[in-house]
Amino acid sequence: MTEKHEILTDVLKNFAGLTDNDIAAGLPLWRTRKISKGDFFNMQSFVCTDLALITQGIFRVYFVHPETSEEKNVYFFSEKQFLVSFRSFINQYPCYYYIQAMEPAEIISVSYKDLQHLYTTPTGWERFGRLLAELFFNYSQSRAEEFLFNTAEERYLKMLGEHPNIINRVPAYHISSYLGIKNPSLTRIKKRLLKQQE
Repeated sequence: MTEKHEILTDVLKNFAGLTDNDIAAGLPLWRTRKISKGDFFNMQSFVCTDLALITQGIFRVYFVHPETSEEKNVYFFSEKQFLVSFRSFINQYPCYYYIQAMEPAEIISVSYKDLQHLYTTPTGWERFGRLLAELFFNYSQSRAEEFLFNTAEERYLKMLGEHPNIINRVPAYHISSYLGIKNPSLTRIKKRLLKQQE
């Protein structure tokens, strides 16, 4: 078993409680893939045909505003997180978003067709599918609630909790876009938090 498959095995066991037999049934269907910095896991108007686990790298999910042509970051995903445009994947219709590697990345992925096959087998994979749906529903709802109930500083701290090294890996303007603020506001937040640590 390769190191990437070992990472996948650990995540599947911890996430969905899959047994060794469950994993053995599904492991041959997962494929490793390298994605260069700036390249795309999926693009707008294309159907998302794969579910991936990130073994190395960080990705941004973004859309382009139709009137201003400004790129708006919606999510970041990094190591040991599942990567997918979920509605496009489960409905097999074109995606609204771009999913781009922010640095050289490696993933291990399974196709929609192969995952659907696993759901029909007498294993824990159907439970995996339910938990995956719950996970992405929670991502979506918590992201919406962040803008309703949290300050930009609280959103910043939550982001750091989810992606501890993101400041050193992603340009500040991408982080500002994700937080829904401008660069000067991000600089003020960083300075304020540094002062609190003194």
